[in-house]
This record gives sequence, structure tokens and C-alpha cells, in this order.
Amino acid sequence: MTLTVLFCVDPIHPRRVDPHYAREAAAVRDHYGETALLDHDALRRGDVEAAIRAVPADLGPVWYRGWMVTGPEYAAMAAALKQRGTVLLTHPDDYTRAHELPGWHDTFAGLTPNSVWRPLSPGQDPGDLNALAELVRPLRGGPGVVKDYVKSRKHEWDEACFVPDVKNLARLRDVAAKMIALQDEYLAGGLVVREFESYDGEGEARVWWVDGEPALVGPHPDTPGLEPDPELDAVAHAVRALGCRFITTDLARRTDGEWRVVEVGDGQVSDLPASVDAMDLYAHLPVPD
Repeated sequence: MTLTVLFCVDPIHPRRVDPHYAREAAAVRDHYGETALLDHDALRRGDVEAAIRAVPADLGPVWYRGWMVTGPEYAAMAAALKQRGTVLLTHPDDYTRAHELPGWHDTFAGLTPNSVWRPLSPGQDPGDLNALAELVRPLRGGPGVVKDYVKSRKHEWDEACFVPDVKNLARLRDVAAKMIALQDEYLAGGLVVREFESYDGEGEARVWWVDGEPALVGPHPDTPGLEPDPELDAVAHAVRALGCRFITTDLARRTDGEWRVVEVGDGQVSDLPASVDAMDLYAHLPVPD
């Protein structure tokens, strides 16, 4: 069979791939693969039929490469595509497990900063001080990072991300409330509080894993000029235990020299740095039998 990849459509030119993914689509075609187009904006507003309207029927097994969607949105897309003879190679349960921190955190215990979480809806209050005290009880005192299940507001570091002491509940509440307000309707899942770790400043590595094996090791999109060489043995064991076909791990070296997992993500929605040849990734994506 042929490698087939579903890309997000260009909102301005609906017959083209979104410009952000154009070079990846070209790599798929150069690899003798096929591409199809998904309307990401329609999917986000809940119009699943409009989102998949341009996808030909009976495509068979496909990979998705595009902008992030929520777990329920991905599941709705998968169900609608299946009815038309197209099957996403990443199951909705696997997508959510890799995409949202509560799905992967415990599998990577000991390799990633200790974290706690609670579900919240967009705009919901983070809770009173007693609720927050109970939430962070498993964490040690000291600095922490506040985020949602998927993303942080690291560009608003002091006001909506970093807390000098997670046991300072008033400050924690202020930072959490600001993060929730800034995420607005895009708040993913709820509130996460993570213990803060200091890294060596040499940048993060993004490792792409396919069927439990490292397919590509490259820079993180935020630091494309830095290419650290991480140790992968311990991480590989956790990746295989997670059991998802296509994921990424972002790794950084702590100041004590230990490599740590900063984030895990679903490979379909993880950004590929412009400095990386897209063919280096797509050559490793398996073609279904």
C-alpha cells in the first residue's frame, strides 16, 4: 500500500496544503505517497462533515499531520473518516494518551518532573486555597510550573507559568487563574502543576518515535540551532510501555547531568523544525501492508 498522509488545508486557498506543512507534503509525494486535505477550522468549530469533505472515500489507513486538536475532536474525526473507509493509524485513545500529560506522566515516572493535575473547563476557577493545597500535597515545596494538559504560557513566565514555591497557595492561585484566563477557550483538559527543574541551557532535543523505536533525533522547534545528543535507553523503555505508534519526547539535560523528559506529544501534531529535512521523518513512517 501507499503512504497516505492527511494534512491541514490552507484556510485561504482550500485546494492547497497549509503553508506550514507544504514542505512535508512535498516530502510525502517525493516518497511516492499520497496526501489529502482536512479543514482544521471546521473541525475545531464542531463541523466534522465539513472538515473531512475533501477527503476521498476509501483511502484506507492514513497518518494525520497537522495542527493540534482536542481528544474529542480527534475521536470525532476518526469516527467520521472510518465511516467513509479511511482509518487513522493512531487510535483516538492513543492520541489522547500521548497528547495530554495525565495520559503519559505515570509511564514516565522518574524520568520527568513530578506533576499533579485536576480537570477544569475553560474559564473555570482553579479552586480555593484548600483545594489547591490538596492538589499540590504530593509535590515537594519549592519552584513549580503551571500549565494545562498540553501547553504552558512560558512566554508569560512570571505571571502565568512559574511559581517560586508551589506551597505558596495564594501565589499559585494567581498564576493558575492567569494561565486559565490567557488560554481562554483553548484550555486543554485542566490545570497541571509540575515541579520545576533546572536544565543546562544547551537546548532540548526532540526525539520522534515510530513503533517504539527512535526514528529521528533533532532539535526542538524553539531552539533549532541547538542539537544536543540525548541518552535514550531509559526513555525508550517508557516509550514502549506507553504503547503508542507515533510520538515525540522533548529531552533536556538537567544541571546534574541527567537527561529528563520535558514533554511527550503525539507525533501527528508535534512541530518539525524547519532545520530538519522532512524526508528524514517520512522515510520512517511505515506504509501499511
